[in-house]
Amino acid sequence: MFTIEHDFDATVVTLIDDGTGHLQGDVTINAFEDCITVEQYDVRTDSIQKVTLSIAMLEDLAAALDLPEGAYKLRREAG
Repeated sequence: MFTIEHDFDATVVTLIDDGTGHLQGDVTINAFEDCITVEQYDVRTDSIQKVTLSIAMLEDLAAALDLPEGAYKLRREAG
């Protein structure tokens, strides 16, 4: 299950683990103009853990989902 919200400066997607068995905490993805942040509450440290990806890193991740094992470099258009 997931939700999508459009805030003033970001699109926020929240992924909710509604499966069976051991469930993971919700993951919140904030899509800004210049970066993406991924946040999840960590019960062990009682804090929010955050990872920030540049847009180029997000594009690499999206491409990697459809490629076999190996090392790659995407060609990017100038501008």
